[in-house]
Amino acid sequence: MEKYTLLLVDDEEDILRVIIKKLRWEELGFEVIGTANNGVKALELVETYQPDVIMTDIKMPYMDGLELITQVKQDYPATKILIFTGFDEFDYVKEALRLEVGDYILKPASSVELTEVFSQLKEKLDKELSETQNVESLQQYYQESLPFMQNNFYATLIEGRVKEEELSRYLLNYQIPLVGPFYCCLVLHTSVSQVTTEMNSLLLVTAVQKQAKEFFSEKWQEVCFSYLGETIMLVQLKDEAELTRLTDECSRFCKYVRRKLKMVVTIGVGQVCRNLLELANSYSSGRMAVSYRSLYGSSQVINIKEIAPQEMESFALSNDMELAELLKKIHVGPRTDIEKVANHYLTELFSVTHNLAQHTVAVAELIGTLYRFAVNNNVVIPPLSGNIRDLYGALPDFEPSALQNWLLETSFMLHEELRKARSHTTKSLVLKAQAYVHNHYADDNLSLDDVCQALGVSNSYFSSMFKKEAGMSFISYLTDYRLERASRLLLETDEKSYLIGQKVGYSDPNYFSYVFKRRFGLSPLKYRTEDGLREQ
Repeated sequence: MEKYTLLLVDDEEDILRVIIKKLRWEELGFEVIGTANNGVKALELVETYQPDVIMTDIKMPYMDGLELITQVKQDYPATKILIFTGFDEFDYVKEALRLEVGDYILKPASSVELTEVFSQLKEKLDKELSETQNVESLQQYYQESLPFMQNNFYATLIEGRVKEEELSRYLLNYQIPLVGPFYCCLVLHTSVSQVTTEMNSLLLVTAVQKQAKEFFSEKWQEVCFSYLGETIMLVQLKDEAELTRLTDECSRFCKYVRRKLKMVVTIGVGQVCRNLLELANSYSSGRMAVSYRSLYGSSQVINIKEIAPQEMESFALSNDMELAELLKKIHVGPRTDIEKVANHYLTELFSVTHNLAQHTVAVAELIGTLYRFAVNNNVVIPPLSGNIRDLYGALPDFEPSALQNWLLETSFMLHEELRKARSHTTKSLVLKAQAYVHNHYADDNLSLDDVCQALGVSNSYFSSMFKKEAGMSFISYLTDYRLERASRLLLETDEKSYLIGQKVGYSDPNYFSYVFKRRFGLSPLKYRTEDGLREQ
């Protein structure tokens, strides 16, 4: 039997304990994954566990239930909400209806009443899940959703084969809904390692495509289609600044399909462009971003602008597929793959060049491609530094083994320098974020969004990199820094604790006392007096 996760939110802990014990949750098909006594703590748990259902009180400290519901509906619209409260005022009921709350339950409620509510909710969730996973429905959807002519146009567009003089005719005849003014290509890679016996790889991609269209269509103007076994989305943006919000939305989608459909989806976000004909470059860079999953992991969003060195403005794959594969492996490694692809490339090179002139041209193309690759990525290595003309003159005369050694050495050096650049970029990002906290921690409205906006990165990428580098989440770092500053002020000054709380970013003295005690095990007042006694 399918079990759904449930988060209980109420500031009365006795009520939480009674609710947990009162119902036979497992028989009802639910698992209580956590409890929270205020809206702030509840949001932290929602971010971590993404529960299927939240049952919350209305009146709570720091953030009430209606504020919590509004935030959850915005970020996790699929989550079902139940209100469990002692307040039956019309205004509360009216607001609950506006927020599309599943049920409004008045305290006290008997176990029979609660059992009936959750039994009905279980039937509704089962029905939604069945519709989502219905293989026959997906097969029918696949037949109806992608008209052949539109799909062919989109494929031709990202391949760079649409001529400028023909573009307007295609847009009119095929009713293409792409009007800009900015565009970005998303590459959604679906892992086939978790395909069920009922769902082959084709249906798996179709399921992801269906979910993507439903997930993104409310907030974004986009088109979605299949190409080379992957789902491609062409998204329209109002301006380049929207890319950060789009990246965060992609992160939520990856988590959603992983939790809801047990599918592993990685999204590569390509570069932003102004012209439809430039979507070929956006697709190439999005495909490159997806290949970084070997470094950053699957089931997440990877934005090429964020993972590449900051100085890199754009990147496009070479037209030569063999060289393109080599450049991709240089980016993501490992060394064994680089060596394998490099050797394959040279084997192909030697097999198609039948005279000295052909060989010289092919080697010159190799040198030029690697040199442009290094320049685009702001990488300087000995094999490609100095007078490049000397290299053009000498390298074609190399024996096959010497050319092989040169290519492997150059490829390995480029790979290592790119790795260092990524590491340096991550460390620099974290240091800048920490410096921002040190300068703005007193602002009680300081948030993750503020820092990401100041640094020009998406929430999902920043959160992942910060935790990887600092060993904790950004919110934990901000809280620890504020409380450490507060603890010093308590011991080094005679200021009242509520004033110290305001100085470190806590305008609500009760909440300051709450988080301080959770961190140090003592209230601010006891912390000051007991530490003073220890010093005596």
